[in-house]
Amino acid sequence: MKGIRNQSLAIFFGILFLLSLGGQSIAGYHSYNDEERARAHLAHEKPELLDYGSYLTSPDFSRDVMENWQSEYLQFLLFILATVWLVQRGSPESKKPDDSGTESDREQKIGPYADDESPLPARAGGLVTTLYSNSLLLLMGTVFVAAWFAQSLTGWRAYNEGQISFGLGTVGWGQYLGTADFWSRTLQNWQSEFLAVGSMAVFAIYLRQRGSPESKPVGASHTSTGVEG
Repeated sequence: MKGIRNQSLAIFFGILFLLSLGGQSIAGYHSYNDEERARAHLAHEKPELLDYGSYLTSPDFSRDVMENWQSEYLQFLLFILATVWLVQRGSPESKKPDDSGTESDREQKIGPYADDESPLPARAGGLVTTLYSNSLLLLMGTVFVAAWFAQSLTGWRAYNEGQISFGLGTVGWGQYLGTADFWSRTLQNWQSEFLAVGSMAVFAIYLRQRGSPESKPVGASHTSTGVEG
């Protein structure tokens, strides 16, 4: 039970992720078939309905999932990078103004300043330590690029299927990257992520949640920066 408690945050969000993904797949499946029935009715055709398994492997479902994944990891990527150098006075999401930058080896416990509990890559020095020093950013960037590429492929397939259903010509992958469909789907996710991160950084200056590390202590000054409750 102690092990579960120590991992409870990851378990909690892992369960929510699976439930949400399952719910999205079920709702999306019914929505897809409803739209197909409406299209077929207007065209006086027989609807080409999908079973649930076929919908899970369809470009429509994959595109919708990848759209959200790429925007979420872009949010993390930019927030991690921006908070190295940029500050927000009074926000627990920001470092103190005087601490901006990558900090010294001593502050980061790198190389000769590492202690017995420091990870091995932090003590190794050279390229190993450099890569490890940026490993979180590299991982988030890799997942973002991979998910955005997957979104472009699945969106391209779904777009061409729509073109065919309306008797229109298909486009190549490169052409699809320049379509309004691709950028509309991309930017509608980006703007919501940027709004969420920015508003969280600002709201946390003035508002509190007792006991949360995402909030300052209830009695902390509005100007206190980089402190957690």
